[in-house]
Amino acid sequence: MKRRVVVTGMGCVSPFGVGVDVLWKNLKEGKSGVRYLTLDKEKHLVHIGGQVPEFDSSKYVDAKDARRMDKFILCSVVAASLAIEDSGLDLEKEDLTRIGVIAGSAAGGLETIQKNHEVMQVRGYHKCSPFMVPMMITNMAAGKISIKYGLKGMSKSVVTACATGAHSVGDAARAIQFGDADVMVAGGAEAGICDLGIGAFTSAKTLSRANEEPQKASRPYDIKRDGFIMSEGAGILVLEEREHALNRGAKIYAELVGYGQSSDAYDMVAPDPTGAGAILAMELALKDANLKPCDIGYINAHGTSTHVGDIAESNAIAKVFGDKEQNKDLLVSSTKSMTGHMLGGAGSIEAIIAIKAMLEGIVPPTINLEELDPEVANLDYTPNKARKKELNAVLSNSFGFGGCNAVLIFKK
Repeated sequence: MKRRVVVTGMGCVSPFGVGVDVLWKNLKEGKSGVRYLTLDKEKHLVHIGGQVPEFDSSKYVDAKDARRMDKFILCSVVAASLAIEDSGLDLEKEDLTRIGVIAGSAAGGLETIQKNHEVMQVRGYHKCSPFMVPMMITNMAAGKISIKYGLKGMSKSVVTACATGAHSVGDAARAIQFGDADVMVAGGAEAGICDLGIGAFTSAKTLSRANEEPQKASRPYDIKRDGFIMSEGAGILVLEEREHALNRGAKIYAELVGYGQSSDAYDMVAPDPTGAGAILAMELALKDANLKPCDIGYINAHGTSTHVGDIAESNAIAKVFGDKEQNKDLLVSSTKSMTGHMLGGAGSIEAIIAIKAMLEGIVPPTINLEELDPEVANLDYTPNKARKKELNAVLSNSFGFGGCNAVLIFKK
């Protein structure tokens, strides 16, 4: 019999700042974290994004050590520190060989690569920073978290593009369920807003160019959407075996009851227009949770604000759960309308958002939804204003380039 897994700690860094409270307050109020980028506008066609504002990390990371971290690593360590603190774990009393870390990123240290390549071009290829490699590799987020806290269980990185954060949380839950760990620190991060990152995604024609009104640029399901908004951030959860948490008197936010994963096996970047992979992942998560579609009250959709992505996912949701006429109780929203798309950090931050929605009985809105695209499914997308709703189980979707699909279900 699988062991039960609960969430006892949550931490994040987002375009709104440091911490879950500041993120959740802004989402409830329908506010956007998208703003003008600090990059040189003359170099780019895209001038907007969800940059993490400057923050003081000295409470969590030594200043010298921070200088040797790419921003995605720093955000991961700060988010993990907040989550561990929130969990109330007394690590001096824990068996640290039974606590592991799974923390990933879609792209790793893009800014580190860019800056060091610029140095190499001027001074020679042997003149880059000796810390370049540990600053750019994606598994160093997990490595730095485990080193800081002496966590001697598994330490690894999941890399599945925009599904990274959700896969990290789901895989960490599996490790607990099957006895490989009692506690896991899990999530994802991204910090790709630099000349290299913005330039590459612009060239791929995935980013919105609605530079005139940054806070209205991310508009999932709206007929005028023109691409996603690149954002930065990290979301980290502390997962525990249920009896372990109860025995130490921990507060329990939610139980992770369902995890489904699949592949579209269709295209490098485009989703399968039939939604077959997304449908399979959602159905597998429901089966794992032993729940019926009618048990889910809220879905935090992947909802990136891309034309084909929103259509494919919405139709997949309608196929599994029924549309608005068939299932009047289901609310759906894309909080990327407010946060932008944090790529590897999106899935874990949105898991936190879904849990907060369930705990407070408040569904955050899809802002900027003014005219529904007739090609998306007829669902209640919670347009523009948060809504109160009693929730007992919530679902979070994450889909990534390469056809990677991950679905998480949390229950009270």
